[in-house]
Amino acid sequence: MQLRRKRFDRPDEIRTVEKARIELVELGELAIGRAVFEPGWRWSQHVKPIVGTDSCQVHHIGYVVSGHLHIEMTDGATMDVMGGDAFEIPPGHDAWVVGDEPWVSVDWAGRRLFAKSPREISDRIFRTLVFTDLSGSTETLNRLGDARWRLLLAEHNEAVRTEIERFGGREAKTTGDGFFVLFDSPARAVRGAAAMIDAATAHGLTARAGVHAGEVELEGDEVRGIAVHAAARILGVAQPGEVLVSATVRDLLSGSGIEFADRGEYELRGLDGRRSLAALIR
Repeated sequence: MQLRRKRFDRPDEIRTVEKARIELVELGELAIGRAVFEPGWRWSQHVKPIVGTDSCQVHHIGYVVSGHLHIEMTDGATMDVMGGDAFEIPPGHDAWVVGDEPWVSVDWAGRRLFAKSPREISDRIFRTLVFTDLSGSTETLNRLGDARWRLLLAEHNEAVRTEIERFGGREAKTTGDGFFVLFDSPARAVRGAAAMIDAATAHGLTARAGVHAGEVELEGDEVRGIAVHAAARILGVAQPGEVLVSATVRDLLSGSGIEFADRGEYELRGLDGRRSLAALIR
C-alpha cells in the first residue's frame, strides 16, 4: 500500500458512449470511475447494443453526486437513486435517467468493465475461470440461524466483490454461497482467488477455489463451454482453504514466481481422462 492521489480532470481513461461519459482513474489495482449520464440515457438503448447482453451484468457500488437514475432488475425489483445516495446495484438490471438533469456518480466497483464487451473480439474468448464456495456453510447456518447467517453472508459477499474488482475480474454468477468469476489473466485469477479466500477467512468462514483456463462462449448473460465445467469440477475436489488449479493454469504461470504443489491426477466427472491438479503455495 502507498499514498496515492489522482484527479478526474486528468483521468487515466475516458470512455464515451452515446449520452454518457466515463472518466476512470487507476489507483494501483483499483479503478474508480466518474459517470455522467445525460437526460434520455438508458442502458438498454445505449449500452446493450455494445455489450450484447440482455441486462447490465456489472456490479456497481458508488455515490450519486447529482441527478436521478431509475433501476429495474430482471426480477422486477426497482430502485431510484438520487443526489446524496450511496448505492449498490447487482448484475442483471436496466437503468435510465429520469428528468432533465444529468446523473453524475462516482463508482468504486463496476466502471472498469462498463460499456466494454468481450464480444469486441469474438463470441469465443480465452479466459481464466474461478469458482469459489464456502466449506461447512450448512453447519454454520444451523449454528447461527437464518438471520445472522444472511447478514454474515451479505458482508462476506461484499468483501469478495471488492477483491474481484481489485483484481480485474468479471462476476459471471453468484452460486449460493460462492462465485463464478472470469479473469483476463491467469496470474490475476489465482491471486484474486486467494484474496477471495482471505476475505472469507476474515469473516470467520472457510472458502476454497477451483481455477482453470480455456475458451468459453458467451450466449447472452450465460458463459458456456467445457472450460466452465472443468473449473467447477476442480472446485469440487479442492480442500477447504485451497486454491486448486489445472495443469493448464500451472503451465501458463511457469516462471511467474507463483508456486504450486502437485496434488496428483483426478478423474473429473463428465470430463475425459485424468487431470493433473496443483495447489497454490501460500
